[in-house]
Amino acid sequence: MASASVLQKLQSRAKQAETMIQELKSQIDNLRQSAAISISKSEEDKLKQENEKLRDEISQLKVQLIMAEIRNGVRQYQIPINRSVVKCEDNSKSKEASPAAATEAKVAAEAKKAGGDNQGEKGDQKGKGEKKGKKGETKPKQSDEAEPKAKKGKSEPKVPAAEEKMDVSRLDFRIGKIVDVKKHEGADSLYVESVDLGEGRNRTVVSGLVKFVPLEQMQDRVAVFMCNLKPAKMRGVLSEAMIMCASTPEKVEILIPPAGSQIGDKVTVADYPGTPDVQLNPKKKVWETLKPDLRVDANKVATYKGAPLQVEGKGAIVSPSLADVQIQ
Repeated sequence: MASASVLQKLQSRAKQAETMIQELKSQIDNLRQSAAISISKSEEDKLKQENEKLRDEISQLKVQLIMAEIRNGVRQYQIPINRSVVKCEDNSKSKEASPAAATEAKVAAEAKKAGGDNQGEKGDQKGKGEKKGKKGETKPKQSDEAEPKAKKGKSEPKVPAAEEKMDVSRLDFRIGKIVDVKKHEGADSLYVESVDLGEGRNRTVVSGLVKFVPLEQMQDRVAVFMCNLKPAKMRGVLSEAMIMCASTPEKVEILIPPAGSQIGDKVTVADYPGTPDVQLNPKKKVWETLKPDLRVDANKVATYKGAPLQVEGKGAIVSPSLADVQIQ
């Protein structure tokens, strides 16, 4: 039992000794760091003093160089200060001018004074060559080196661009025939039509008419198509035109061309002549702007701002039964 007690005491003292050793090591490290900081600070102060001394010597050399140039007739120019790179300093720092800054100010003052004297001498020489005006006034002789100054007159006013025409003549309406039609494989409400517009190839048109027009009434249907919309994919199928209809939320009817209409015939409005855009720019919102003015009137005639849509020489475009409704 006695030996066990002694062993415990020894272990306890060993732990205490180990703790004391760690504390001493920590204190020694702190002392080393403090010593290193104090040494580095003194070295830093010494380097700062040496830098200030070198700046003063450089400034003095600058003064000597400028004076030597002036004596040899070299004209001095003041270098403009780039304000964007000047840093704002604290008010406390701005009040204390370093010896180098004072020397720089002295250099600038002496250079300005010397440059002014030099310019004065040259001015006297130029004065001898001045020409007299009609009333005895002297006019300075223009130096060959002087560059003509640009007149600061007002720039020429820009000619405003002509306002872009915004009417139905920009829309390319044509008569076409649906030669084949089927339901869209990926959308129950859409038809996919193959349309002959007299172009030598058929266009694919996707229309949301499944709920309003039976499939058998779509086949071989002659209708009005808008042909200069930018082609767009509808559920994965690229649609290259749009079939025009009289439309309400409850009922949609395909517009009927006049008797005798041929595939490829143009649909126009006599009051708005013009050439349609090759392709409407979606960013300019031409269709969206014109669409509200395209309506079926009370007589079931398709109109733009009250003027009828027609195939020239053949008649007007009409709806089967809807009147005073939107065209889309």
